[in-house]
Amino acid sequence: MRIRKALFVLPNLFTVSSIFCGFYAITQCAAGDSRPDRYTQAAFAILFAIFFDAFDGRVARLTRTQSEFGTQLDSLADVISFGVAPALLLYKWALEPLGFWGLFLSFAFSACGAMRLARFNVLAQRHPTALAFFVGLPIPLAAGMVIALVLLNGRHAPTVSAAAMVPVILGLSYLMVSNVRYRTFKETHLSRRKGAILLVLAGVALVGGLLVQPAVAFFAAVTGYILLGIAEGGFLLNRRRIERRQRRRLARRKKAGLGAHGPDGDDDEVEDIETFA
Repeated sequence: MRIRKALFVLPNLFTVSSIFCGFYAITQCAAGDSRPDRYTQAAFAILFAIFFDAFDGRVARLTRTQSEFGTQLDSLADVISFGVAPALLLYKWALEPLGFWGLFLSFAFSACGAMRLARFNVLAQRHPTALAFFVGLPIPLAAGMVIALVLLNGRHAPTVSAAAMVPVILGLSYLMVSNVRYRTFKETHLSRRKGAILLVLAGVALVGGLLVQPAVAFFAAVTGYILLGIAEGGFLLNRRRIERRQRRRLARRKKAGLGAHGPDGDDDEVEDIETFA
């Protein structure tokens, strides 16, 4: 029984560690001296929070200690570490010159992240099994883009203007609450082809991180994931439009008395619909 209790605590320790990293990042951003290296330290703290967040669920599944308590604690930790901490980092690092609008944009980032997590919890209750896609950009990835931009500047003052950051923040905030689907990469059964592709991509990422600046590699990885979801979302949107067009054409043919079959007797319309299903 004691071993079981210890195993139950283990994944929650990862989650609490993520909270600590987020809290540490907040303290660095709130320091009065506002040294640029404090923002770098805050970015690294959020990066460590992403690491702990990535493994708490896996540890829970590995030890078979998943619980509703752990799920709710994880969401609260994400609000702190990937909602509030990056928002404050954004404001102090780049958006403070905008005054009220900089404050509002930082708040919008954290608010959209909180709504993204609330929607995720609702969907997780409706579909307890692991899904192949996230609905909306995961909040750790949105925070990852923020810290990637900070780390690219190193220990120096931001090289980007506050106005240039506005579309980035608006885009990240919108993607978190949008219906754009992002892959979870949690498929339990990977084919040899998919496994080989993932292995090659991991190798490329590792070599890229060693050959170039790690911050550049991290920025490229986060950007690639965000663009992958947008590209797949555009493809799916176009496919749905084709499906609706095919259904309307089929409905018109049925209304005209031609039925579902084409002039040569083949089920052309149904075949087209099945192709895009």
